[in-house]
Amino acid sequence: MKMKVMNSFETDFEVIIIGGSYAGLSAATSLGRALRKVLVIDSGRPCNQQTPHSHNFLTRDGETPAAITQIALEQLMMYDTVKLIADTAIEAIAKEDGFRIQTLSGKKYIAKKLLFATGIKDVMPDISGFAECWGISVIHCPYCHGYEVRQQPTGILGNGDVGYEYVKLINNWTKDLTLFTNGVSTLSVEQVKNLQSRNVNIEENRIREIVHENGQLKGISLENDEIYLINALYHRPAFVQHSDLPVKLGCELTDAGYINVDGFGRASIPGVYAAGDNTTPMRAVSMSVALGTAAGAFINKDLIDNSYI
Repeated sequence: MKMKVMNSFETDFEVIIIGGSYAGLSAATSLGRALRKVLVIDSGRPCNQQTPHSHNFLTRDGETPAAITQIALEQLMMYDTVKLIADTAIEAIAKEDGFRIQTLSGKKYIAKKLLFATGIKDVMPDISGFAECWGISVIHCPYCHGYEVRQQPTGILGNGDVGYEYVKLINNWTKDLTLFTNGVSTLSVEQVKNLQSRNVNIEENRIREIVHENGQLKGISLENDEIYLINALYHRPAFVQHSDLPVKLGCELTDAGYINVDGFGRASIPGVYAAGDNTTPMRAVSMSVALGTAAGAFINKDLIDNSYI
């Protein structure tokens, strides 16, 4: 990733954005066009780094995530007030007039406003082959990937109400469905009857391994030695915030674990904002771009309002 070279004295910014993926770059573009002095700090670890193609983003449907990012970087470099560095923010301290950020390389920067576009980190289940297939043939979102595996033999890893609702959703894309509860089913009697009436298979034996070739799923191997030949597996894994800095600053999280923001991207700590996957379960490039654009505009408005106080 090509970054703008910064002079050693450039440490004072109006806005620091931590995270240089879609939400972060979108916010930086919005702020750059507002003539704001912005620093983007990016560690280069996007959550979709294994995903081969991105969908539902107008004019870029089917493009690779890396290609979308590269175009965004090239266009962002047109705005001279925006700087980017490849580094990791490891400390954020609130000061009377803003925030001080320290990076892994030992650099320190200060800004009036701070935007976290740091995303989330998926916690993979302890199943052999799962991580290698994640984002490729083990997927979470039918809107992002369902069309490519439509009407194919498909599995869903889930149980109880969550698994049931997941089946209802995925059933729109394929009728060849197996629900893997990975242990004793916690579905209700009524839910079981409903799924069976739609020819959805319910498999309670535990999964031993995801059989794959270079991330492309070939089958699901169970502990009873049975193998299901399926082409895709849906799962919504647990997650944690990719960065612990928002919590260390005192930002509130929702019950689901997302950074709690208002309709303007403001977190619970004055001067702190968040946008992208760390604030919403709607994980899509288009959504992150939209939230980043909005956050950038609202930060600029707050900077303007603060200057009139």
